[in-house]
Amino acid sequence: MSPMTKAPDAMGQDDIEAFGSDLHPVIKKIYLGRGVRDDSEIALRLADLEKPASLRNIDQAVQLLTRALQAQSRILIIGDFDADGATSTALAMLSLKTMGFTQVDFLVPNRFDYGYGLTPEIVDVASTLEPDVIITVDNGISSHEGVERAHHHGIQVLVTDHHLPGEDLPKADCIVNPNQADCAFPSKALAGVGVVFYLMSALRASLRQQGWFARQQLAEPNMATFLDIVALGTVADVVPLDANNRRLVKHGLNIIRGGRGRPGILALLEVAGKSPQNVVAGDLGFAAGPRLNAAGRLDDMSLGIACLLADDEATARSIALQLDGLNKDRKSIEMDMQAQALAVLDGISLDAGHGQLGICLYDAQWHQGVIGILASRIKDRFHRPVIIFADGGTDTQDDGPIKGSARSIAGLHIRDLLDRIATRHPALLQKFGGHAMAAGLTIRHADFDAFCQAYQQALADVLDKTLLEPQLITDGSLDASCFSIEFAQLLRDAGPWGQGFAEPRFQGAFRVISQRLLAEKHLKLVLALPQTGEVIDAIAFNVSAQDWQAPVSEVALVYRLELNEFRGTVSPQLLIEKITVLEPGKRRA
Repeated sequence: MSPMTKAPDAMGQDDIEAFGSDLHPVIKKIYLGRGVRDDSEIALRLADLEKPASLRNIDQAVQLLTRALQAQSRILIIGDFDADGATSTALAMLSLKTMGFTQVDFLVPNRFDYGYGLTPEIVDVASTLEPDVIITVDNGISSHEGVERAHHHGIQVLVTDHHLPGEDLPKADCIVNPNQADCAFPSKALAGVGVVFYLMSALRASLRQQGWFARQQLAEPNMATFLDIVALGTVADVVPLDANNRRLVKHGLNIIRGGRGRPGILALLEVAGKSPQNVVAGDLGFAAGPRLNAAGRLDDMSLGIACLLADDEATARSIALQLDGLNKDRKSIEMDMQAQALAVLDGISLDAGHGQLGICLYDAQWHQGVIGILASRIKDRFHRPVIIFADGGTDTQDDGPIKGSARSIAGLHIRDLLDRIATRHPALLQKFGGHAMAAGLTIRHADFDAFCQAYQQALADVLDKTLLEPQLITDGSLDASCFSIEFAQLLRDAGPWGQGFAEPRFQGAFRVISQRLLAEKHLKLVLALPQTGEVIDAIAFNVSAQDWQAPVSEVALVYRLELNEFRGTVSPQLLIEKITVLEPGKRRA
């Protein structure tokens, strides 16, 4: 473990002292270590959001929707079956209706029947609803055949997406994607729901300028009221929290904390045991997001979208409980799959020097909706890029498809790696797409072994092997005065923290006052602070019970400082990420 010591580049000493002059010195150090150089990135005001005008094709998209509104055309939203897709769909539905669209519906492909995106097959299903315009959300940038099929049916297509485009774009009527070539929008990290937010904001501004709301006697929608949905989709999709995304997430969290959030989001948090009044970004990512995702993983994401669209608490809670049940089923399936994967990996060398550089596994019995989570778990455990495959349909013969979900480590762009494989082996990948850290792909069952070889070769060509050695970077140690409710609150409020803007973690040695195991897998400690002897609680989740039967006297920790709320009492607590016993002869991590 090493302290985070990123140099404050391009800043003189006077600039450093002036920056964040009213901040706690530890908070200031944390910001500087994460590249924050401007006070506007601390305040995160909505007024400082990047403007929609720099998004390529935004004016054409607004004109297309304006013509559709004036004609009261039938609009069909086609989303993805994950949390970003669900929030994008709900945001588009709600926003368009507030602006006066009267014929708006949605359709989400079932992953098991149609797969991802605007496929020709899902367009054929969509055509039975007789839409005039299809709006894709969180998908569509690679849907060449689907767009062509829609035009064959006489349907216009507006693609909104954030995934990385290929060299050729589909011939949609309009495409809005900050990652397409020549798009000047500064924040390339927008989630799909962020792209929809910007499109709807631009449409609202144009309609206001035209006097539409006054003429129709409609209340002009305040787009900021939808930021709770934007925050959930942004965090759950694990896109980097650059300054623009942090602004969106911060104000979305404020809506939820103020009790003004969508009933469905409040219900998802409550069934997860999280207090909406004290919600943090991590609660969206690890509590609400997985429950929303469970619908698309095991069943039909329409259930998750219905939760987000629910207008009353009773309906929202009823659906949230169903989603919670699906999430429990997902956890059970995932645990079984993980045990099987670990048994296979037990016989595989993953030595950075001579073993496999990446992990590639397939099992005919694995659940297609859970392989993404399994890939994440295996990646976290072994610190290797991981691709997990499951059967992609009912045809399990050699020519049948198998679908893969990839997760990467920092420094390796997994979508670019797949592109490299596809370039070298043109017939190997049927389709693929994604981001730097996550991607999806489809290959033939008969090509699995060949793909694994191509995958390992591509990694050997491009991967810096030093990236395979995990580094747990910290923000240094804390003074005794920081182990307080007040400072823990400052840390919470200094966020939102998440992907690309890591939650602060610290390191230090502590004397152990007491220890006990909870549910035979969680280690609860009472520790003495080294400077003062004052005590503080700490907890480490999912430890080996066998390792903690005997008492220990001193430990070195990497930890996060958080607020723990229990039976109405709030206290500071250490959430342990790495623990090393300092007793002679018993050192272990």
